[in-house]
Amino acid sequence: MGRVSPLPPPGPLRTLAYATLVNTVGAGLWLAGGALYLTRDVGLSATSVGAGLTVAGLVGLTASVPLGALADRWDPRTLRAVLQVGQAVAALAYLLVGSFPAFLAVAVPEALLAAGNLAVRAALVGAVGGPDGRVHAFATLRAVANLGISVGTALAGIALAVDTHRAYQVLVVGNAASYLLSAALLLRLPPQPAADGARPTPGALWRGGPRRRGGPLRDGWFLAVSGASAVLSTHVTVLVLVVPLWTVKRAGAPPPVVSAVLLANTVLTVLLAVRLSRGAERAAPAARKLRRAGLVLAAATPLYAVTGVLPVLPAVVLLLVATAVWTVGDLWHGAAGAGLAYDLAPPRAIGAYQGADGLLAGSAQALGRGLLTLLVLGGGPAGWLVLGGIFAAVGLTAPALTRRAVANRPAPQARPAGVPG
Repeated sequence: MGRVSPLPPPGPLRTLAYATLVNTVGAGLWLAGGALYLTRDVGLSATSVGAGLTVAGLVGLTASVPLGALADRWDPRTLRAVLQVGQAVAALAYLLVGSFPAFLAVAVPEALLAAGNLAVRAALVGAVGGPDGRVHAFATLRAVANLGISVGTALAGIALAVDTHRAYQVLVVGNAASYLLSAALLLRLPPQPAADGARPTPGALWRGGPRRRGGPLRDGWFLAVSGASAVLSTHVTVLVLVVPLWTVKRAGAPPPVVSAVLLANTVLTVLLAVRLSRGAERAAPAARKLRRAGLVLAAATPLYAVTGVLPVLPAVVLLLVATAVWTVGDLWHGAAGAGLAYDLAPPRAIGAYQGADGLLAGSAQALGRGLLTLLVLGGGPAGWLVLGGIFAAVGLTAPALTRRAVANRPAPQARPAGVPG
């Protein structure tokens, strides 16, 4: 019988899973209550909060590559713990916010720390999982993260129901405390060696080769593959922004249906993330899985489109079916994108390449918020079909792009005479 718990067996990955669980409970608190704290308790307008978070998010993306590269030179475990302490300080600083300039002064550093921490986390997951286990580790932590965010969102509901100044303060402090506890759990991991000092692996085809000059931002074929993955990553924006708006405005369903749709995605992610990640450890099979993800996401779009012309009850049923299909594509994309970003990166620059991958994905999602809302809500069912065509086309290009990226890997360094293979 398979494991029911998303937590892995005892070992370093379980410790990392506990740190992720604690951290994402805090993330769930802030995701559910942060905007209401800033508007109802601090007194900022919804427009200023949205604008401030957009600016901070875009500025924050600039930290992805530099901090990812730093994780290649330092122990990523320690670096991530340090960053999370910084995030705890930034989270607590929201208690001092009383104006838009003060909000921006807190939100921008927090976004820089958060974006950089994602790249460092990817380097740490790669170090803990190793070449043959890092995609599995990534999928495991994704399942755990979904569980943690769900718990945090539920706990935030208590503060939102009380709706007092003190309740909102507890929410902010709880988020900050989650960073500190997560950092303490990270330090229980054994130190991870810096990738920059890694020795070549005997028998590897290219992994001891020289680092590409200019780093990941000048590695054109890697950026092409990562860019294709980034386009597909906008499925996150579709699910959390476009689908809720479509559900209420176009499908005519009552607002609680939005919660049911998102809950279905969460439950399926916890149950299926690890299983659907299998076979994505190397570039070629990961590219095929990315193609499959694009086609499955495309297959879900006409299902969403039809809900706009059905009566409410059939529309709700079809929304749940479409979300189940969407989630399969989502999970295949997550595993494939991770496998490609890891396997196409030189082993001495895992963090930097993960940072570049995160930079492209973050940029695509930032741009996608406006473009996808306009395409689908403005275009109606036809907009869904156009989106499906884009996803299918991008997925179909992934294997060819990956073959070129593999062919352009650096050649292995020549072995000195007399050194055994």
